[in-house]
Amino acid sequence: MLSDIEIAENCKMRDIREIAEKLGLCEDELELYGKYKAKIDIKKVKPKSKLVLVTAINPTASGEGKTTVSIGLADGMSKLGKKVCLALREPSLGPVFGIKGGAAGGGYAQVVPMADINLHFTGDLHAITAANNLLCAMIDNHILRGNMLDIKQVYFKRCMDMNDRALRRITIHGDAGNMKGCISYEREEGFEITAASEIMAVLCLATDLENLKERIGNIVVGVNSNGEYVRARELKADGAVTTLLKDAIKPNLVQTLEGTPAIVHGGPFANIAHGCNSIRATYTAMSLADYTVTEAGFGADLGAEKFLDAKCRIAGIEPDCVVVVATVKALKLHGGADKRSLSEENIPALEAGLPNLLRHVENIRDVYKKPVVVAMNRFASDSAAEIEKVLSSCTAAGAEAVFTDVFLNGGEGGRELARAVLKACEKLSEMHYAYDLNDGIVKKTEDIVKNIYGGDGAEFSEEALRKVSEIEKKGIKGLPVIIAKTQYSLSDDPAKLSRPSGFKIKVRDVVYKGGAGFIVVVAGDIMLMPGLSKSPCAERIDIDGEGNITGLS
Repeated sequence: MLSDIEIAENCKMRDIREIAEKLGLCEDELELYGKYKAKIDIKKVKPKSKLVLVTAINPTASGEGKTTVSIGLADGMSKLGKKVCLALREPSLGPVFGIKGGAAGGGYAQVVPMADINLHFTGDLHAITAANNLLCAMIDNHILRGNMLDIKQVYFKRCMDMNDRALRRITIHGDAGNMKGCISYEREEGFEITAASEIMAVLCLATDLENLKERIGNIVVGVNSNGEYVRARELKADGAVTTLLKDAIKPNLVQTLEGTPAIVHGGPFANIAHGCNSIRATYTAMSLADYTVTEAGFGADLGAEKFLDAKCRIAGIEPDCVVVVATVKALKLHGGADKRSLSEENIPALEAGLPNLLRHVENIRDVYKKPVVVAMNRFASDSAAEIEKVLSSCTAAGAEAVFTDVFLNGGEGGRELARAVLKACEKLSEMHYAYDLNDGIVKKTEDIVKNIYGGDGAEFSEEALRKVSEIEKKGIKGLPVIIAKTQYSLSDDPAKLSRPSGFKIKVRDVVYKGGAGFIVVVAGDIMLMPGLSKSPCAERIDIDGEGNITGLS
């Protein structure tokens, strides 16, 4: 069988202007990046389409295929005659060269040009990195040249779009040399990955250029000697930083292998950020199509929770249907099966792992009150008994389950799932949330743990409680909470698989993101700068003298 990149390279792509015409866009509303990529530049948006959110169980080593299902679902809807548009996140170079090797779908359900999307694309992540680090440079320059704002402690960190654990902790030297009126200083700092940066969050939550500039000005860069927040606009940095993002804020238009329009824009991680593509991209897709298929990162306890409790509130949108993706193999891993024997029938392991899927289904159905469809990525090794067990368990939980073949058959393999989703979208539903925005930070965190993770609450360290007190004493309230934790478990312990209970997450830090407009609660051992594995995908990605790339997937 052909590899993902071979399938993508053999695809005959259509001119991006032809794809744009499907959405009613004219060439004057496009900024072309060659023949197959373009930025969309429309002045007004009016979201009107049905919105489908695709999420998943907690990820495992076998993979679930959330992006692949999103693409296959959109292609399936298109085959049924629906005007549909995808709204996905951009891949980060960190995972591409780290553990994933690519993030543009798989098999015959991909967005293309695949290599471009996985690598530099239209330069958005580079622009975000540069904007972030310009603000850092201006902070240190201000301190070096007299520190008129009396910055005592710097909160804002540098970033880069690569998994580089050596940069988690570094020492900054502000060396004045012989410059008069300048001060020398030294402090400990550390890099974050670009996908976890506040600039990424700000770009993805901004509704337009003016709102982007306002949010950047609100970024808290540190505190002064009186404990007051110092913001980016006080450094007069908001204009220059926004200028670097003037093109990056525009959504990117590409296509699936089957020519379905796909808007790929913004790329925050869901385990350490809010995990959704940009509001501007979602608005654009919802304004141009009748159905928008979007995706939230990692499991539903992370990406979907943040999409529903944060992005939906900020953007004023809600999904008409939520799709939860799983595989029989992944469920058996959650049930304790040996990953070397996943192709063998194992009903006991499947039964032990199914509660993970059912917890996510129940959350969507009972907490958020939204229609839910389960999408099972089919493998040849799935036995008839295993398939029947999944179907009956989902039916008992009040959700229709559909086994899909989008990896092998693209949109044709997504027809049945598309029919189920279209039917679910016709159901009337009223959005509910996992917590009350007006509650305090601790209460909101505990409500997420209890209502979504199925735990008993949260234990805050002394430092975390100090930060909570600092934030709330300043009158900052009514903001969403973004919990940064492991993606592998409903808890903050990656070893607790399936559906753990009786646990409390351990909160070690709390950070107010003034530009993004949310509170980050850091739980467990999660790192904001990931590292490479022992055998990263970078070792297997190669290019020949003709420019042919191998190893991307």
